[in-house]
Amino acid sequence: MWDFLASAYPWIKALHIISVITWMAGMFYLPRLFVYHVESAGQQGEMAEIFQVMERKLLRIIINPASIATWTFGLLLVLTPGIVDWSQGWPWVKAVMVLIMTWFHHWLGRRRKELMNGTCTITGRTFRLMNEVPTILMIVIVFMVVTKPF
Repeated sequence: MWDFLASAYPWIKALHIISVITWMAGMFYLPRLFVYHVESAGQQGEMAEIFQVMERKLLRIIINPASIATWTFGLLLVLTPGIVDWSQGWPWVKAVMVLIMTWFHHWLGRRRKELMNGTCTITGRTFRLMNEVPTILMIVIVFMVVTKPF
């Protein structure tokens, strides 16, 4: 298996990068949809229903599969011999940031259900602030992987 992972490394890495880009695109867009949903459409009515469809499809068709693919290819990269030195600090920081990103993904999923049920109490301003979370996490992750600072 280790030989397969080593020989497939460029392909796995490419698929991981594609998955991450797709996941991040959805993670940037979904909180913005929530802002528009809360501020423009409220939680009831025809516009709210349109936002619910958009949010559900974005989460189920794009974000969830991309997250699963990101995790799958990322774990394959971690298992590839010689790729990650866990005695250094950067892989641990990256791993924590990925776990926080995954938590945020699930937090967004819970907010989508609340918006669908009309029970969401989060304001557009809070969703705007939360929209910055994936950006901050992405910056830390990219710097850890590219610069390996420690």
